[in-house]
Amino acid sequence: MSLLKKLIFLMTAVLVVFVGVGLLLPKEYEVKRSIVINASPEDIYPSVVDLKQWSSWGVWFQRDPNMQIEYGGPDRAIGMFSKWHSASEGSGELEITQLKHNRRVRYSLRFAEYEMGTTGQILLEETPDGTRVIWSDKGEVGANPLDRYFVLMIDDMIGPDFETGLENLKTVVENKT
Repeated sequence: MSLLKKLIFLMTAVLVVFVGVGLLLPKEYEVKRSIVINASPEDIYPSVVDLKQWSSWGVWFQRDPNMQIEYGGPDRAIGMFSKWHSASEGSGELEITQLKHNRRVRYSLRFAEYEMGTTGQILLEETPDGTRVIWSDKGEVGANPLDRYFVLMIDDMIGPDFETGLENLKTVVENKT
């Protein structure tokens, strides 16, 4: 067997293994972070239910102060949405899909650059020390084995942004109360 044939065989074998492993990887993911804020759920909820206030604590808005944002739908209610366009942060749309007053905001999130959407929520739980704010996001990448490798990295990619956003939310809320 010639060297070229051996090389082609080796590359094909590596590709088959890579795709095979990718098919075995999970297609679903969840990113979750939490923080305790020294405030009541009633003091925190207005900052998370009003998408216009996310720019005061969301890390993406701080990284691109020139981000173009459009708001629509009913204010602080199911159906409220924000759409953004950013050279550095990408483009997308977030829409409130479910609310439980002073307890939970659920949303759907879609990114224009990817054929991927997620479902997320911000949950407020009273604790003796204040309110635990739990921010989570989950989704599915589908059957593509290459996308499934993305699941292995998504927590490291999004998690730090959630942590910084929660720290910012804590600062914003605690400075108001």
